[in-house]
Amino acid sequence: MIENFTAIDFETAQGARTSICQVGLVRVEYGKIIEEVNILVQPPDNYYWSRFIDIHGITPRQTANAPTFDKIWNKIEPFIKCQNVVAHNGLSFDFPVLNKTLEYYGMPVPDYEKYCTYRIFKSNLASLCSHYKIHLNHHDALSDARACAELFLIHLRNF
Repeated sequence: MIENFTAIDFETAQGARTSICQVGLVRVEYGKIIEEVNILVQPPDNYYWSRFIDIHGITPRQTANAPTFDKIWNKIEPFIKCQNVVAHNGLSFDFPVLNKTLEYYGMPVPDYEKYCTYRIFKSNLASLCSHYKIHLNHHDALSDARACAELFLIHLRNF
């Protein structure tokens, strides 16, 4: 049984899978959240599409002085490398975003076990959070990661 994992979520500035603008990480050990990380990231050229700003509310002004992903990777790599990592819609979005962003910066993609709460529950995050009474500020990376962690804990308890 999985006892320790990291839930992740990325928000992106536009359609490119390399445009991370926010990272949310939640570390769970033995069924308890022990650490949370929330980092704003400057995407390449600090370029945003307005429709993405409308979704998550993060603007170029907020990330103008934020570090680029290659500068924060050392802070988040220990949460991912050789870990169980879970994301909602992770197999279609978050894991490819991480891989493409690491490739963009010429950094190796670490080995890690991937789990997707969308594939497990077969429903969207907002509906699941409503059903299970989990607080969600949707499209805030930390809130989404926290909700994903709570869902994965529900799955593990019922598995």
